[in-house]
Amino acid sequence: MAGIKSLAKDTAIYGLSSILGRFLNWCLVPLYVYLFAANEYGIVSYLYSFTAVALVILNYGMETGFFRYANKDKDPEKVYTTSLISVGSTSLIFIILLTLFLHPLSDAMLLPRHSIYVWLLGVTVAIDAFSNLPFAYLRYKNKALHFAGIKLFNVFFNIALNLFFLLGCPAIEKSFPGLISWFYQPAGGAAFGIGWIFVANILSTVAVGLLLLPQIAGRRWRFDATLLRSMLSYSWPLLILGVAGILSQNMGQLMIPYIFKGEEEAARSMVGIYGANIKIAIVMVMFTQAFRYAYEPFIFAQAKASGEDKKQAYCDAMKYFWIFGLWIFLGVMFFLPVLKHFVAPSYWAGLKVVPVMMAAELCFGVFFNLSLWYKLTDRTRWGMYFSIICFLLMFGLNLWLVPAIGIPNGYMGSAWAALISYFLVMLLSYFVGRHYYPLPYPIGKMGRYLIYAAIVYGVGMYADFPNMMWLSYLFRSAMLILYAVTVVKNENLKLPGR
Repeated sequence: MAGIKSLAKDTAIYGLSSILGRFLNWCLVPLYVYLFAANEYGIVSYLYSFTAVALVILNYGMETGFFRYANKDKDPEKVYTTSLISVGSTSLIFIILLTLFLHPLSDAMLLPRHSIYVWLLGVTVAIDAFSNLPFAYLRYKNKALHFAGIKLFNVFFNIALNLFFLLGCPAIEKSFPGLISWFYQPAGGAAFGIGWIFVANILSTVAVGLLLLPQIAGRRWRFDATLLRSMLSYSWPLLILGVAGILSQNMGQLMIPYIFKGEEEAARSMVGIYGANIKIAIVMVMFTQAFRYAYEPFIFAQAKASGEDKKQAYCDAMKYFWIFGLWIFLGVMFFLPVLKHFVAPSYWAGLKVVPVMMAAELCFGVFFNLSLWYKLTDRTRWGMYFSIICFLLMFGLNLWLVPAIGIPNGYMGSAWAALISYFLVMLLSYFVGRHYYPLPYPIGKMGRYLIYAAIVYGVGMYADFPNMMWLSYLFRSAMLILYAVTVVKNENLKLPGR
């Protein structure tokens, strides 16, 4: 239980930075959707999907590889510097190639008139990829507060820049144009539009890189080619896993413009509506991300222990992840009439994707939780197989469901494709894992919590008083508390004294 308490503490700290950071970034969505039409915001959502894929490729599994070998090798500093040199070199090569082949790449991405956006985000993602290793080093050293501090700085600085470029500069230009004319007009001024979002991104990313310099400079730099080959052998399946996984997560935004090629305006509007509304489901993503930050160091540290306690710790982690994930689902769905105001009314047609994507993200979180068996047994190729299967399922289902539903609601096909695909690979990973690394997961108890959450959901949604919404929210809040109290009693949890 001590291991679970440590995991919970680290998840809370990482969660603070992740949840607060994502929430504050989430608050930028209303700014974007009120300033820009759906087809313009669609470009932002579309490009972010590509950069998510690029980030995974440029990391090529080295983050997890670093944790594995830092805990395995007698010289973790050598593991760290070897990883830094490798990822730093590939990131630099990426920036050079991006600059040389920018226009053909922009044409292939169906953005021939927006190549500057592609370049700005490409350089940003290359810097991000390199920065991930110093962040991983902070996690390895259990410096969760340091990690959280830099992450939160990044968020606040990025928000400040967005507000400055999108709201401040147009106001300053009207009254004191001389103050900003030296940079604002050459870039296109207010007409640069969504481009200022990407400028804010690259500036905040550079600032974070400077804050991470203490984790990079002043070291005894050593590069071990043999060690790198061993790390790449361990990590390359994770690269395939990551690419297939991130392609699956962003499949809808990536495929819709190509499925409806020739109807660019409608396609971008659908991407914009879909991208804005799945931001409401991001609470589940934030929880999974916070858990992931704490879980990878946790499982490798637990692997050093002997006996059955570590297996029980893994099972407890799964159970509490499931319990809390269901509680988050209930909370978001109960208060969706309030949360929907984070996007403009013109985007509300897409609110129906929220419950589907919440359920999909919960299944994905369980799938990630199950991944420990192939990471601990060095069978990372299984992770690659699962991700490829998920990608193929997602691709095929999008290809079928999106055009079948058609304009303007085709994005619902992407949401259902995500839920079906994540659910199937979750089951597949569970059954294969029982053969290679059997764990006594409390499936029966988790199933009972699912049924209980479904009952709470049904009762809470039935208690809808349109003329007295405050009464609806009061009743639903009571249902959430009842769910939490039931869990505490069933699990015999001791609450803190204060």
